[in-house]
Amino acid sequence: MNIAANPVVEADQTVYLKDYQKPSYLVESIDLDIQVYDDHTQVNSTLVMQRQTSGDLVLLGRDLELKSITLNDQILSEKDYQLDSEQLIILNTPDQVNLKIEVVIHPESNTMLEGLYQAGDLFVTQNEPEGFRKITFYPDRPDVLSVFTTRVEADKKFPVLLANGNLLETGETGRDRHYAIWQDPTKKPSYLFACVIGDLAVLKDHFVTSEGRDVALEIYAIEKDIPKCHIAMEALKHSMRWDEEHYGRPYDLDNYMIVAVSQFNMGAMENKGLNIFNTSCVLADEEYTTDASIMRVQSVIAHEYFHNWTGNRITCRDWFQLCLKEGLTVFRDQSFSEDLQSAAVQRIDDVAVLKAHQFPEDSGPLSHPPRPDHFVEINNFYTATVYEKGAEINRMMSTLLGKEKFRKGTDEYFKRHDGQAVTVEDWVESLSAGSGVDLSAFLTWYNQPGTPKLEAKGEYNASAQTYTLSFKQSLKAHPKYPNLKAVPIPVALALFDAKTGQQYTLQSHDLFENNVQDGVYLFDQDEAVIEFTGVTEKPVVSLLRNFSAPVNLDFNYSDEELAFLLQYETNGFNQWQATQTLLERILLEGHDAQVYIEAIQQTLSFVIAKDPLLASRLFDIPSEGYLGSRIDTNYQPSALHESREKLVNTLAKGLGDFCKETYLSLDPIAQKDFSQAMGVRALKNIMLSMMARQGDVDVFDLAYSQYLETGNMSERLGALKVLVWNDAPQASNALQDFYRRFKDEALSLDQWFMVQAAHPKANAETIQYLTSHADYDLGTPNRIRSVSGGLNANPINAWSFGVQHFVDLAKYLDEKNPILGSRLLQVLSRWYTLAEPQRSEVKQRLESLKSDVKSKNVVETLNSMLSI
Repeated sequence: MNIAANPVVEADQTVYLKDYQKPSYLVESIDLDIQVYDDHTQVNSTLVMQRQTSGDLVLLGRDLELKSITLNDQILSEKDYQLDSEQLIILNTPDQVNLKIEVVIHPESNTMLEGLYQAGDLFVTQNEPEGFRKITFYPDRPDVLSVFTTRVEADKKFPVLLANGNLLETGETGRDRHYAIWQDPTKKPSYLFACVIGDLAVLKDHFVTSEGRDVALEIYAIEKDIPKCHIAMEALKHSMRWDEEHYGRPYDLDNYMIVAVSQFNMGAMENKGLNIFNTSCVLADEEYTTDASIMRVQSVIAHEYFHNWTGNRITCRDWFQLCLKEGLTVFRDQSFSEDLQSAAVQRIDDVAVLKAHQFPEDSGPLSHPPRPDHFVEINNFYTATVYEKGAEINRMMSTLLGKEKFRKGTDEYFKRHDGQAVTVEDWVESLSAGSGVDLSAFLTWYNQPGTPKLEAKGEYNASAQTYTLSFKQSLKAHPKYPNLKAVPIPVALALFDAKTGQQYTLQSHDLFENNVQDGVYLFDQDEAVIEFTGVTEKPVVSLLRNFSAPVNLDFNYSDEELAFLLQYETNGFNQWQATQTLLERILLEGHDAQVYIEAIQQTLSFVIAKDPLLASRLFDIPSEGYLGSRIDTNYQPSALHESREKLVNTLAKGLGDFCKETYLSLDPIAQKDFSQAMGVRALKNIMLSMMARQGDVDVFDLAYSQYLETGNMSERLGALKVLVWNDAPQASNALQDFYRRFKDEALSLDQWFMVQAAHPKANAETIQYLTSHADYDLGTPNRIRSVSGGLNANPINAWSFGVQHFVDLAKYLDEKNPILGSRLLQVLSRWYTLAEPQRSEVKQRLESLKSDVKSKNVVETLNSMLSI
């Protein structure tokens, strides 16, 4: 029996990229009939299939009750097929197949939030990556694309019946039931199939594409949440226009629907024409959600819309290529978001996420290439490496090509591969062909793990008026990848006159022989040198401007040079990066904080006037979590906490009256631009926090007044944190008031849980109180994350009593929701860096978990964490 149509699964359940083979059959069309009842759902499917290669017909299915199979009008008996818990193999099939399958499933008891499941009074699907096999037997792999026609039937108490594509027909079936038939004319893989059955209200609008198509836009949510959908609707229309203007990609269906769901593991899902969103990524209103949440909603709306071309029209050949669609689409949504707020701050935010999550992942036991070469459970590879590092690879290629050539490359990609399932190689080859620039060396970035270290040294020759930069790159050895290679690193740089702060016009001779554009050099060797001429004074160099490559830079800046860059650098990101480097030295190496305090005082007034949001970011003190990720051995959370507290207190005292004067001068209502107002609100909250550390006796009255008088969640929450985290006399009243105001607003109430869990002095009793609260729900991922995320904000707590919290969650979710359980367990992945005896204590708790978990998701994560 030949079942080579599937990627090979060995005894240890590991799937390897090298074993990929084409499916034996393709599906030309599938008709689905989904009939929802209170205690079960019947799914009837008709597949029209055509043989592609030799081998039996293999269909994947999980947790399905098989009722009947009909092949070319012949009912099959058990001798005609083989069935186990994962697949159905039909024997001796002809080249042309018309296959009818009847199954029963139970969404009402599906707690894993995968496949078709019931969320309250709503039935909803989540099929990426392998959820469709929980709906019916199918070749559930991304390289099988088909036309889907879907009939959805349910009781009339569920008036909304949605599926992908265009609505063909509606009607009644009697017995107080009704149906709707949808057809998606665009071929798609099964992971993009979606349907929603429930009682929802809808916000309607429309958009006329550049081709003249009038697209009906609909956002579905519960009735009371519809007013919070207007920002998402405007973001959708903005995204559609932006994709036309920047990539020439108009929308291709007559409707575009979004559904907001509270019980959803992901942020959102790009199902063709019927996006399903976590409520946190679609509901936005300044009274109920923060500025950061509003920005996230707009970014995620754009991300899922952009998938229409980079993920849907062109999809992945196999799940190893996940970074192909996700990395490219993240890069696209990051570029879009630069239009919504300060471009410098958008880049700062993107890099902050990369450094806080992907860099530690790359240096620990969960390290893997952006395109992994093996996995046990693909859900475990929806990681920062796939998404954020994948985006950085695309950004590097875009930086090298420039906008015009990058657009030519993307045009070539869409021209070559529309309607296909492709690989990373196809993407890079298309970019190269369209732009005329060979980018094949960037495949190395996709195929090996680790964050490169870029060592740079500068030398000034006064007599020759030259400045020489030498570069060297290296990668930490990896036991599974012994042959690590040099990668191409675009190095964006500038030279500044150390006396005047003026930027030099670069005149250089480089050994790369590929000077791409002003200020950007491609370093693709182990070592290289650039020499700049006409440099009349020893300069201050700014390297990796705008973070032109995802590497760890090692350059021997003096503290004074970093302070200079904070004041004179014209690239906002590198201003921030200079402050971060300076603050890391203060925190991790004991440098004097006065240099930073003086530089920030001299710089702030100008930056506040120009870009208040950027000014707020210049106060970013590296978090304890990020600083901990920079320590590879003998990590002591309590010592790091004390060091950071000392710095922040020193900074607060050093700023003196500036904090109160600035706080009282800031007026977010006077700002016409959202980004400006967002920056002013952020600065107000920072100044309020600094004043609390100064011991200002009036600060808690100011904070309580801000809390009570504002109608903006960012200001209200900023004040609440100051009150609660400083145990102010008004803290209890503020918490009670917040609960009273927002107890019926799930996303706002998440913040109530988070603020208390994130209290620096929280203890095990605090977490017990929150997780025992009547509003805490283990069936709602957002609520779980509100407590777990708040707890994790303070590593000193997370690594003490918090360890048991995460272990217990992984144990409970292993059966109920293993995708979420696996991701929450990863919080403890850097246990091996702890100092003794804490290191052994945490390891022992992780070891004890092994006998209590069985899902592939949690087991693979746990084994990887303990392999160090």
